[in-house]
Amino acid sequence: MEALKSLFVAYKGKSADKIEALPPTGSNRRYYRIFTEDRSYIGVVGTNKAENLCFIGMAKHFSSKGLNVPSILAVSEDSMRYIQEDLGTFTLFEAVANGRNSGSYSDGEKRLLLRTIRQLPKFQFKGAEGLDFNLCFQEKELSRRQILFDLNYFKYCFLKAVHNDFHEASLQDDFDLLATDILKERSETFLYRDFQARNVILRDGEPYFIDFQGGMRGPLYYDLAAFVWQAKACYPEDFRRELVAAYIEELRRFTPVDEERFHTQLRLFVLFRTIQVLGAYGFRGYFEGKVYFTESVPFAMANLRSLFAQPESAVLKIRYPYLCQLLEMLCNKPEYMPSTDEDKRLTVKVCSFSYRKGIPEDRTGNGGGYVFDCRGMHNPGRYEQYKKLTGLDQPVIDFLEEAGEIQKFLDSAYSIVDSHVDCFVRRGFANLSVSFGCTGGQHRSVYSAQHLAEHLKARYGDAIRVHLIHRERGIDVMM
Repeated sequence: MEALKSLFVAYKGKSADKIEALPPTGSNRRYYRIFTEDRSYIGVVGTNKAENLCFIGMAKHFSSKGLNVPSILAVSEDSMRYIQEDLGTFTLFEAVANGRNSGSYSDGEKRLLLRTIRQLPKFQFKGAEGLDFNLCFQEKELSRRQILFDLNYFKYCFLKAVHNDFHEASLQDDFDLLATDILKERSETFLYRDFQARNVILRDGEPYFIDFQGGMRGPLYYDLAAFVWQAKACYPEDFRRELVAAYIEELRRFTPVDEERFHTQLRLFVLFRTIQVLGAYGFRGYFEGKVYFTESVPFAMANLRSLFAQPESAVLKIRYPYLCQLLEMLCNKPEYMPSTDEDKRLTVKVCSFSYRKGIPEDRTGNGGGYVFDCRGMHNPGRYEQYKKLTGLDQPVIDFLEEAGEIQKFLDSAYSIVDSHVDCFVRRGFANLSVSFGCTGGQHRSVYSAQHLAEHLKARYGDAIRVHLIHRERGIDVMM
């Protein structure tokens, strides 16, 4: 942090008024919002010099080509810290949350998505012009090795977790052929690799792009397939066609397009990208135990069913017979069929626990929420008459409420959690975790968790779901 502060002083000639750590992301980089009296900046502290240099170099290059990326304002001598333009916090993912959750996208949401997809060919062609691909963090170009790595990731992290009865040699034969077909066309375009709604920040309604340091040289179909067939986006088929048509219209500014061949190749990449996604879901869901990812599997399977339902996809079944037969079998498993009565309300999990046994794990994949420490309050467990009781019993309730400190504590917790619930409901999030811990998970934490759960139920009614768990008491109820 001190080195980042020094870098900012060197850049601006004065100290920041305030620096706030931003929530951790999936990477090891740490982000900070740096405030002065008139504006804010983003400070980045990286752990991998090569990755930092990749992002910095690509950002400067893309900016020189007129592409919407954050400006790099200052870089430390060792390239381990840098300061970039603050684009804000409002992502495309948040902007289209209502459409994603309801499956019915408004005209405004569609306009944002169409505006975004029209930017993709600019990255692929203008971004590749004069780009030093030696900057690339991992690979300079999409390779056969990478493709087979992704395909085998699906085999070992998804398929072997849910279906062991398959012929591995036949599957590998189709994998080898698929990898050959994906690389059949030599491409000089930039492959973003992570072109998705979470990596698009909207500023004044205009899309700006981040997290492109995983990019390399590669086929243009990959990013289009990743964006339009993103598993939980649930775009209706007619809007998918509209997105692809908008992309092709913009693509023609850079290269001639044979639409029949284009759609043939695109189906190939939809197949590959969906297999790749299932591998990631398998690892994060089945091996790491994160429920969010296993809950996403039916959406990816729905994309495969839609793909295989197209008459034009018959060529895929002929070309990769064993792979497609296996995927169609998986698609038709009851557990991967779409639920007709899926409850998309926010679920708030409220848990009491003992610190002696560790903080409860969030298995939803959300990774956020709050943990409140109740150990600062007077402990009923110190008194013999309360040792066999819990925070649900009236004598303990009277003891805790008599001093009044627990109500002040809970009033603060209510305010924080209510604000977060309001935000998550508005943005269409699915899960929020709130935990209360004390020494034994019996008195103070149980009282607090119970009262927060009742408060949320009274305040929000059926607009949210409240899942109450008193872990050390063995109580688990949906309120």
